[in-house]
Amino acid sequence: MRRAVCPGSFDPITNGHLDIIARASRLYDEVWVAVMINKSKKGLFEIEERIELIREVTADFANVRVEAFHGLLVDFCKQRDIPAIVKGLRAVSDFDYELQMAQMNNGLTGVETLFVPTNPTYSFLSSSLVKEVAAWGGDVSHLVPPQVLDALNERLHKG
Repeated sequence: MRRAVCPGSFDPITNGHLDIIARASRLYDEVWVAVMINKSKKGLFEIEERIELIREVTADFANVRVEAFHGLLVDFCKQRDIPAIVKGLRAVSDFDYELQMAQMNNGLTGVETLFVPTNPTYSFLSSSLVKEVAAWGGDVSHLVPPQVLDALNERLHKG
């Protein structure tokens, strides 16, 4: 069985993330979405909320599994016999950082990283940017799935 992981903080998941996950799900028999737990960073959504949103928006992909992880991604991969990491690249600036990570991961355990160029429609998109625009009342409905838009509006505009 061909397995891969799509890692990230997904705070929140965007259409750009979803595009990469969908494309990976067509290439692999099983795709894990690993939601990073970073205790030193306070996210807008709790880990459980992120996982639930990701499960909702990936429900149409029968081969996608979602789970939180803490620690080294290569340990997550090793525990689940996952030989490949799939990462989306938006720009050259992403590549510099991601190449270092890929080489480190490969050196640690032999896990390969596959870079997928982001759909140009989402080349500027990040969770941070979505949160900032949404917090100021901007329209992000074209950048996130409807469930995420509802959750963002509820969280940011409670009263």
